[in-house]
Amino acid sequence: MASPSTELPSSLRSLWRSLVLGYRAEPLLLVVGFVTTVAAALPDALFALGLKLLVQAMADRAGDTIVLAALLLAALSTATWLLSVASDRTDLRLAERTAVHIESYVARLQSSVPTIEHHERAEYVDRLALLRDHASALSQIYRSVFRTAGSVVRLVVVIGLLMSVQPILGLLVLFALPTVLVSNRRGAVEKRVEEQGAQGRRLARHLFVLGATAAPGKEIRVGGLGERLRGGRRAAWDQGYLPLARARWISFWWLAAAWAIFAAAFVGAVAVVATGDGATAGSVALVLTAGTRLSAYVGQTVNEVHFLRTIWLDASRRMVWLEDFAAAHSLAADLPVPTALTDGIEFKDVTFRYPGAERAVLRNIDLRLPAGKVVAVVGENGAGKSTLVKLLCRFYDPSSGRITVDGADLTRIPADGWRDRFAGAFQDFMRFEYPVQHAVGIGDRDRMDDRAAVEVAAGRAGAVDIVDGFPDGYDTQLGVTWRDGVEVSFGQWQRLALARGFMRDAPLLLALDEPTAAIDAETEHALFERYADAARAEAGSGRITVLVSHRFSTVRMADLIVVLDGAHVAEQGTHDELMARGGKYAELYGIQAAAYQ
Repeated sequence: MASPSTELPSSLRSLWRSLVLGYRAEPLLLVVGFVTTVAAALPDALFALGLKLLVQAMADRAGDTIVLAALLLAALSTATWLLSVASDRTDLRLAERTAVHIESYVARLQSSVPTIEHHERAEYVDRLALLRDHASALSQIYRSVFRTAGSVVRLVVVIGLLMSVQPILGLLVLFALPTVLVSNRRGAVEKRVEEQGAQGRRLARHLFVLGATAAPGKEIRVGGLGERLRGGRRAAWDQGYLPLARARWISFWWLAAAWAIFAAAFVGAVAVVATGDGATAGSVALVLTAGTRLSAYVGQTVNEVHFLRTIWLDASRRMVWLEDFAAAHSLAADLPVPTALTDGIEFKDVTFRYPGAERAVLRNIDLRLPAGKVVAVVGENGAGKSTLVKLLCRFYDPSSGRITVDGADLTRIPADGWRDRFAGAFQDFMRFEYPVQHAVGIGDRDRMDDRAAVEVAAGRAGAVDIVDGFPDGYDTQLGVTWRDGVEVSFGQWQRLALARGFMRDAPLLLALDEPTAAIDAETEHALFERYADAARAEAGSGRITVLVSHRFSTVRMADLIVVLDGAHVAEQGTHDELMARGGKYAELYGIQAAAYQ
């Protein structure tokens, strides 16, 4: 855990960067909100002085002074109300406008990281989960900072008023210090406990989604898992929340004791003024009013500082961490994206293990994917086929070793630019519930509204008959949960995902990672053969086509077949070469061929 000396500069840095972000989003609202909130503090704090003048005038039966004091109180009350309303409306508008900006900014930061490791590594996932939960709170940080500044102004004015009666009354603020210290410690403890319980709350949320959404509904009902999910969710929630509740109760009693100390000092101060020499009705009224307001202002300041520390400031520090994390992962991208491939892509002693895993999925891989060739990757389940494709896409960087593109290190090529020259479809595809035009078209964002391009992609994927069967063709809304939406089978979803992968016309790398599991072997073979022929016909760009499939009848067409086994490249060569060798490929091919007889 960071020491206070290191935590304070970090907190101020993250707070400043959050304020700068808000200023860039809404500079005028930010300035107006600050000015009106701080300005509202002055007439509110001076109310005690106005009340003193009124009480003393009434005690002295000074009619003119009574009227002036009453008018002053009315002016102070009106100014406080008007400025408070103005600041509240401004702060609300500022929060609404900045909430969208900040949430978009956080999403953009997450997506700017070239790899997806931060979405799968437990400690990163917990941080990001808390950041997403608190992202909307960041839009309130400005209001909290303004109110904290206003509370400080109120405290200074009220302490000055108290000391004008008797200087010793300024010591009242010392008796308020325990409330500040306890609240500061409270925030640190609760923040630590909250972060420790993030995984339990995340699990509770996951189990809630499982039990309350349609996709897993069939299996949950068939398996009779409803009660188990409810019990698991309750246990996970207790695991994540109960320690935080206990910490809050303990800090509550400490804070109550601190306030009791201040209350005793305040009662003593009133008694000293009321029984002292030269006591007046006005001075007693001022101490009662200012002292009461002092406790309220200390409470407001403590609450704002507590929220700043436990939620808003903590969320801003996480945002700063994400900014730094994203920046650190983009510094090395200093090489241009190739316009064509002349040599190919090469794995040089590449080893990869997933975050938190002890076993390597790929180990000491040396492999060359020649430019302009169709490469098939085969192997048993868990052999690392999909992982190899993920490394090619730069969803992950190797744990050790290098991947080069025409000799250039892939990590030094901008990930976004590299993916702009990539096309593909994956076995774990996403079901985008858009109209068909966009569900396919987002495979090439610059042409997603180009009907002709979408129709060509559908033709490449053999999905034209599916689209023609929808009631509104390419304008059909997918997904029954939407108005006029249609139900889509798994096979239809898969074919649309394949069409999405075929949207780009001239990719340097085309990866098809078992995207046709729901399609029969004959159709899959015809699709792959047609696209392999098209890839060879456009070999001038050096395009590399990578096919991943369990169906050996499909991959035999490839120029190069790579066999993965036990995290290693077991064999590579053409179909005829591998069959003649009689090794792992020939064994697997024979087993599958026998199954079809």
